[in-house]
Amino acid sequence: MIDLKKFKSDLVTVGEWLRKEYATLRTGKATPIILDGVMVENYGQRMKVNQVAGVTVEDARTLRVAPWDKSQIQSIEKAIIDANLGLSVNVDDAGLRVIFPELTGERRESLTKIVRQKLEDARVSLKKERENTKHNIEKMKKAGELNEDEENRAKEEMQKMVDEANKNMEELAAKKEAELRG
Repeated sequence: MIDLKKFKSDLVTVGEWLRKEYATLRTGKATPIILDGVMVENYGQRMKVNQVAGVTVEDARTLRVAPWDKSQIQSIEKAIIDANLGLSVNVDDAGLRVIFPELTGERRESLTKIVRQKLEDARVSLKKERENTKHNIEKMKKAGELNEDEENRAKEEMQKMVDEANKNMEELAAKKEAELRG
Protein backbone atom coordinates (compact mmCIF):
# COMPACT_ATOMS: atom_id res chain seq x y z
CA MET A 1 0.00 0.00 0.00
CA ILE A 2 1.18 3.51 -0.77
CA ASP A 3 2.15 5.85 2.07
CA LEU A 4 0.31 9.18 1.81
CA LYS A 5 2.06 10.81 4.80
CA LYS A 6 4.16 13.11 2.60
CA PHE A 7 1.06 14.10 0.64
CA LYS A 8 -0.79 14.88 3.87
CA SER A 9 2.21 16.89 5.07
CA ASP A 10 2.20 18.85 1.79
CA LEU A 11 -1.51 19.63 2.25
CA VAL A 12 -0.82 20.92 5.76
CA THR A 13 2.00 23.09 4.37
CA VAL A 14 -0.37 24.65 1.83
CA GLY A 15 -2.93 25.32 4.57
CA GLU A 16 -0.30 26.92 6.81
CA TRP A 17 0.88 29.11 3.94
CA LEU A 18 -2.69 30.34 3.41
CA ARG A 19 -3.15 30.97 7.15
CA LYS A 20 0.07 33.06 7.23
CA GLU A 21 -0.95 35.02 4.13
CA TYR A 22 -4.33 35.83 5.66
CA ALA A 23 -2.71 36.85 8.94
CA THR A 24 -0.75 39.56 7.14
CA LEU A 25 -3.87 41.15 5.65
CA ARG A 26 -4.88 44.16 7.69
CA THR A 27 -8.49 44.05 8.85
CA GLY A 28 -8.65 47.25 10.88
CA LYS A 29 -7.91 45.36 14.10
CA ALA A 30 -4.44 45.55 15.62
CA THR A 31 -2.50 42.32 15.22
CA PRO A 32 1.25 41.98 15.83
CA ILE A 33 1.71 39.45 13.01
CA ILE A 34 1.31 42.24 10.43
CA LEU A 35 4.79 43.47 11.42
CA ASP A 36 6.40 40.03 10.91
CA GLY A 37 7.56 40.94 7.40
CA VAL A 38 9.00 44.32 8.41
CA MET A 39 12.80 44.29 8.47
CA VAL A 40 14.77 46.80 10.57
CA GLU A 41 18.37 47.85 9.98
CA ASN A 42 20.01 46.94 13.31
CA TYR A 43 23.78 47.45 13.71
CA GLY A 44 24.44 46.54 10.09
CA GLN A 45 22.07 43.58 9.99
CA ARG A 46 18.47 43.33 8.81
CA MET A 47 16.23 41.88 11.50
CA LYS A 48 12.52 41.45 12.05
CA VAL A 49 10.80 44.01 14.27
CA ASN A 50 9.94 41.35 16.85
CA GLN A 51 13.67 40.54 17.15
CA VAL A 52 14.60 44.10 18.18
CA ALA A 53 11.48 45.10 20.12
CA GLY A 54 8.52 43.81 22.06
CA VAL A 55 5.29 44.07 20.08
CA THR A 56 2.01 44.02 22.01
CA VAL A 57 -1.61 44.96 21.38
CA GLU A 58 -2.43 48.15 23.25
CA ASP A 59 -6.08 48.37 22.20
CA ALA A 60 -8.28 47.23 19.31
CA ARG A 61 -6.57 49.53 16.80
CA THR A 62 -3.13 50.15 18.31
CA LEU A 63 0.07 48.17 18.68
CA ARG A 64 2.82 49.14 21.11
CA VAL A 65 6.36 48.58 19.83
CA ALA A 66 8.88 48.84 22.67
CA PRO A 67 12.48 48.58 21.39
CA TRP A 68 14.98 46.87 23.65
CA ASP A 69 17.51 49.53 22.60
CA LYS A 70 15.94 53.00 22.58
CA SER A 71 18.44 54.15 19.93
CA GLN A 72 16.56 51.89 17.47
CA ILE A 73 13.29 53.83 17.64
CA GLN A 74 14.00 55.87 14.50
CA SER A 75 15.10 52.86 12.41
CA ILE A 76 12.01 50.89 13.50
CA GLU A 77 9.78 53.84 12.61
CA LYS A 78 11.42 54.13 9.19
CA ALA A 79 11.10 50.38 8.54
CA ILE A 80 7.37 50.36 9.38
CA ILE A 81 6.71 53.41 7.20
CA ASP A 82 8.81 51.99 4.33
CA ALA A 83 6.86 48.71 4.51
CA ASN A 84 3.85 50.67 3.21
CA LEU A 85 1.29 48.76 5.27
CA GLY A 86 -1.12 51.70 5.49
CA LEU A 87 -0.44 52.14 9.19
CA SER A 88 0.25 55.33 11.15
CA VAL A 89 3.28 55.47 13.44
CA ASN A 90 3.61 57.76 16.46
CA VAL A 91 6.86 57.95 18.43
CA ASP A 92 6.88 58.65 22.16
CA ASP A 93 9.37 58.25 25.00
CA ALA A 94 8.62 54.53 25.51
CA GLY A 95 8.75 53.50 21.85
CA LEU A 96 6.22 53.56 19.06
CA ARG A 97 2.49 53.29 18.67
CA VAL A 98 1.34 51.71 15.42
CA ILE A 99 -2.22 52.79 14.66
CA PHE A 100 -4.54 50.86 12.38
CA PRO A 101 -6.90 53.26 10.59
CA GLU A 102 -10.50 52.29 9.88
CA LEU A 103 -10.89 50.46 6.59
CA THR A 104 -12.81 52.22 3.83
CA GLY A 105 -15.42 50.33 1.83
CA GLU A 106 -13.14 50.45 -1.21
CA ARG A 107 -10.20 49.02 0.74
CA ARG A 108 -12.39 46.28 2.21
CA GLU A 109 -13.45 45.29 -1.30
CA SER A 110 -9.87 45.17 -2.57
CA LEU A 111 -8.79 43.10 0.45
CA THR A 112 -11.67 40.69 -0.18
CA LYS A 113 -10.37 40.22 -3.73
CA ILE A 114 -6.91 39.50 -2.31
CA VAL A 115 -8.43 36.92 0.06
CA ARG A 116 -10.06 35.17 -2.89
CA GLN A 117 -6.84 35.31 -4.94
CA LYS A 118 -4.81 33.80 -2.09
CA LEU A 119 -7.43 31.03 -1.79
CA GLU A 120 -7.12 30.35 -5.52
CA ASP A 121 -3.30 30.25 -5.26
CA ALA A 122 -3.60 27.69 -2.45
CA ARG A 123 -6.03 25.61 -4.52
CA VAL A 124 -3.57 25.59 -7.43
CA SER A 125 -0.81 24.37 -5.09
CA LEU A 126 -3.14 21.70 -3.76
CA LYS A 127 -3.97 20.58 -7.28
CA LYS A 128 -0.27 20.31 -8.17
CA GLU A 129 0.38 18.17 -5.10
CA ARG A 130 -2.59 15.96 -5.96
CA GLU A 131 -1.41 15.53 -9.56
CA ASN A 132 2.14 14.63 -8.44
CA THR A 133 0.86 12.06 -5.98
CA LYS A 134 -1.61 10.65 -8.51
CA HIS A 135 1.25 10.30 -11.01
CA ASN A 136 3.34 8.44 -8.39
CA ILE A 137 0.46 6.08 -7.62
CA GLU A 138 0.02 5.32 -11.32
CA LYS A 139 3.77 4.77 -11.71
CA MET A 140 3.71 2.30 -8.83
CA LYS A 141 0.76 0.48 -10.45
CA LYS A 142 2.65 0.18 -13.75
CA ALA A 143 5.72 -1.11 -11.92
CA GLY A 144 3.58 -3.82 -10.33
CA GLU A 145 3.99 -2.47 -6.79
CA LEU A 146 0.22 -1.92 -6.45
CA ASN A 147 -2.75 -3.87 -7.69
CA GLU A 148 -5.82 -2.14 -9.08
CA ASP A 149 -7.73 -2.20 -5.78
CA GLU A 150 -4.81 -0.66 -3.91
CA GLU A 151 -4.46 2.00 -6.61
CA ASN A 152 -8.16 2.88 -6.36
CA ARG A 153 -8.06 2.95 -2.54
CA ALA A 154 -5.01 5.21 -2.57
CA LYS A 155 -6.66 7.59 -5.04
CA GLU A 156 -9.88 7.65 -3.01
CA GLU A 157 -7.97 8.33 0.21
CA MET A 158 -5.99 11.07 -1.52
CA GLN A 159 -9.20 12.69 -2.81
CA LYS A 160 -10.73 12.62 0.70
CA MET A 161 -7.66 14.46 1.98
CA VAL A 162 -7.91 17.03 -0.81
CA ASP A 163 -11.63 17.57 -0.14
CA GLU A 164 -10.94 18.09 3.58
CA ALA A 165 -8.08 20.52 2.85
CA ASN A 166 -10.27 22.47 0.41
CA LYS A 167 -13.06 22.65 3.00
CA ASN A 168 -10.63 23.97 5.63
CA MET A 169 -9.24 26.58 3.25
CA GLU A 170 -12.77 27.69 2.28
CA GLU A 171 -13.57 28.14 5.98
CA LEU A 172 -10.40 30.20 6.48
CA ALA A 173 -11.33 32.42 3.53
CA ALA A 174 -14.91 32.86 4.75
CA LYS A 175 -13.65 33.78 8.23
CA LYS A 176 -11.20 36.34 6.82
CA GLU A 177 -13.88 37.87 4.59
CA ALA A 178 -16.19 38.15 7.62
CA GLU A 179 -13.38 39.94 9.53
CA LEU A 180 -13.00 42.37 6.64
CA ARG A 181 -16.72 43.13 6.53
CA GLY A 182 -17.01 44.06 10.07
